[in-house]
Amino acid sequence: MAGTQQSTDRYDALFIVSFGGPEGMEDVIPFLENVLRGRNVPRERMLEVAHHYEMFGGVSPINQQVRDLIEVLRPAMDDAGVDLPIYWGNRNWTPYIPDAIAQMRKDGVRSALALVLSGYSSYSGCRQYRENIADGLAEIGSDAPRIDKIRVFYNHPLFVKANVERLQTAIARLPAEHRDSCQIAYTAHSLPQSMADTSDYVKQLQETARLVSEGAGVSPERWELVYQSRSGRPQDPWLEPDILDHLDALAQDGSKAVVIAPIGFLSDHMEVLFDLDEEAVQKCAELGVAMQRASTVGTHSDFVAMLVELIQERLDSDQERRAIGQYGCNHDVCPMNCCPPPRRPTSGSQGSARPQSGAS
Repeated sequence: MAGTQQSTDRYDALFIVSFGGPEGMEDVIPFLENVLRGRNVPRERMLEVAHHYEMFGGVSPINQQVRDLIEVLRPAMDDAGVDLPIYWGNRNWTPYIPDAIAQMRKDGVRSALALVLSGYSSYSGCRQYRENIADGLAEIGSDAPRIDKIRVFYNHPLFVKANVERLQTAIARLPAEHRDSCQIAYTAHSLPQSMADTSDYVKQLQETARLVSEGAGVSPERWELVYQSRSGRPQDPWLEPDILDHLDALAQDGSKAVVIAPIGFLSDHMEVLFDLDEEAVQKCAELGVAMQRASTVGTHSDFVAMLVELIQERLDSDQERRAIGQYGCNHDVCPMNCCPPPRRPTSGSQGSARPQSGAS
């Protein structure tokens, strides 16, 4: 049964914003060109990345996962009395952000809430999306809708709860003799150290990992935050340790089992599938370490309920704003100097072909 209808005078649409991904082999090269535009990456290296997509028929699962999320979010919003149409736009593939904004204007939308599918603060995970939206609004002109971004939610109790359940499910799939002693490797997308130094990305990830560990009854000595999907120039420092190096270290220390929990990702997109379900699985097999990979929150009911709460708190100033742990609720409006863009390589430098942070 639907709840009491809430006032939606402040906003008249929800705008879901994602990274985007190819949905066929013919899409892969144009998609990668979008991702890598403005970066000095040799074409032959880009083609190496294209091979990863070939292994999956050229289809990144991220677009379908957004469709699946919308499919469960719509009735959850209805049940909560939140009557807002849902629009969807991507940074790097169809449906594009500017096209979605143009459709909102055509439909008479005057103000929208942007739900960026990223739970942590960084340039690529927050500010760049705000820049993408601003560029789309600039294309429309003076009659474009106002678009405000929903806060990051790394420490929302329902986000933590969903990740706890995903972790516990993965632990339960290990052989019984390893469940109480297995190591937990929480993974997130690596970033350039210069980008990480000017954002709360690492601090927020550490807090999520700590909260999930406490919720799952995992002691501090059994978990570590590590990184995956490094890109960029080899000579530039990025966040470490890499997941594969960490697996080597665990094996050298005598660990017999590990659960990899990609808490930095919201859905099982291409980098999760390739870096963890292919490379990490192969590495653990070589090392003789039992491995399970926890699912991302995806369409978990607690995650969906959290999204509804985040919408409600912006529609109704009396709605409780929830967060747990050390840091409280994040800001709704980002400061001007928040998560500044990274320095780009000089024109003579060589880059890695792997798409930079957030690739799908």
